[in-house]
Formats: sequence, C-alpha cells, structure tokens
Amino acid sequence: MTQPTAPALRRRGAAPHDVVAALALGLVPLAGSAATPPGQLLASQCAQCHGTNGQAVSGFESIRGKSASDMYKTLVEMKNRPAENIMDRQARGYTDAQLRLIAEYLAKLPTTASALPEK
Repeated sequence: MTQPTAPALRRRGAAPHDVVAALALGLVPLAGSAATPPGQLLASQCAQCHGTNGQAVSGFESIRGKSASDMYKTLVEMKNRPAENIMDRQARGYTDAQLRLIAEYLAKLPTTASALPEK
C-alpha cells in the first residue's frame, strides 16, 4: 500500500497542521519527490560553514575529499569533549548513528569542482 502524498491529504480534507506535521516527520512524501538521503538532511546545517559541496567558505575548514571514517571519528570526538567551540556544540545535537550518516553523505560529495552539477 502506498502512502498518500501531501496534496492528496489536502484534497481529503486533512487539517493544514496535520499535513505539516506529517511532512516534518517524513511520514508523507512530497508529490513527485525523490527520496532524499538521510545524511543529506542531517548535513544541511554543515553547509552554512563548510559549503554545500564541502568546499568551505572563508575562514572555515573544507571537508571535501575526506573519508567517512575520518569525519565520523572527528565528529564523535567533538561530541564527547568539553564544548569549546561551535563544532563541539553542533556535534552534541546528533546521535552517533546520525553522525555516521552525516559523515557517509559528506564523503560521497564530488571531490573536484568539475564533478559538481552545473547551475
């Protein structure tokens, strides 16, 4: 049995807040949307400093080309040490399993500018 899409829920008379809640929880896909890798959603905050492609903005470390195991190890270390900087505090907001998903997603990003999709 397939799940109804958000537009289908609206047509059936679902209250707007019910549709929003279902979308937020990931219980209902958007019409025509492809499945988003879980690590991509979790890593969306990383892009603020490290860029959407792992190439950091000025003053921050680039993570493009790093292995998933190295990133995961670093993230767990940040999570478990005293919160001295923004990364330590960011890492504390995730479970170890979520940190692994983030690291695996980021490690799969293209490693060269030519491999990036054109705008």
